[in-house]
Amino acid sequence: MLPNYRIYGDSGPSVYILHGIFGMLDNWHYAAGILSQHYRVITFDARNHGRSFHHEDAGFDAMCEDLLGLMNHLSDDSPIVVGHSMGGKTAMTFAERHPDRISGLIVVDIAPKAYPAGHGEYFKAFHDIDFARVQSRKEAETLFEPYAPDAGVRQFLLKNLEPGPGGGYQLKINAAALEKYYPELIGDLHLSRGYAGPTLFVRGEKSGYIKDTDMPHILNFFPNAALQTIAGAGHWVHADNPSDFISCISDFIVAHSQS
Repeated sequence: MLPNYRIYGDSGPSVYILHGIFGMLDNWHYAAGILSQHYRVITFDARNHGRSFHHEDAGFDAMCEDLLGLMNHLSDDSPIVVGHSMGGKTAMTFAERHPDRISGLIVVDIAPKAYPAGHGEYFKAFHDIDFARVQSRKEAETLFEPYAPDAGVRQFLLKNLEPGPGGGYQLKINAAALEKYYPELIGDLHLSRGYAGPTLFVRGEKSGYIKDTDMPHILNFFPNAALQTIAGAGHWVHADNPSDFISCISDFIVAHSQS
């Protein structure tokens, strides 16, 4: 089964972009639009996200197979793969499994290591709130506030709501599957061979997801990796400083993409 996808641009080397947990392809609309001036950019909803299919398996193996299936469907042999957060872990796993299918790897604000749980309140909100009874997005935001006090995070999470067939709202995401696989999604990747091809790790200056002390571990599995820091950006690097972020990854794509 193919994930829901969108293609920006119709010429140049291909670039695939993988979003993070609770995200969707729309999160990358601006960056994809800019990159499509020179590249064929493919964004897609990971399984159990956005408008893609729901499945009880929400692990990295399954998400890698989805990416491989989409690349085969679109006849792409050597694209650049960009992955943010959860998507970055999927991209790292894919690069190890299928190094011959990509020409380069860009990992955005995530390392191949375990992270402490930090999404418990959001899962609780998805469980606790009866969205079918919610009459407006304003009401949904008010109900969500105790679980996500930060307004930006709330707006991001509320993108997962859509009007329900019988009134009110319903979730686009498969929260149950994501919660079941959450320990894997935040856990150590347990890489074995890694990926020896060209790799760029990009972090936000204000984010703590990739620390300087992580670089020896990263280089153990990605020996040709470089690290760049985007000024003024947090975890959502592509949204916090899109100009510098796009400039940064464009230089890498120019150097390593194959026509």
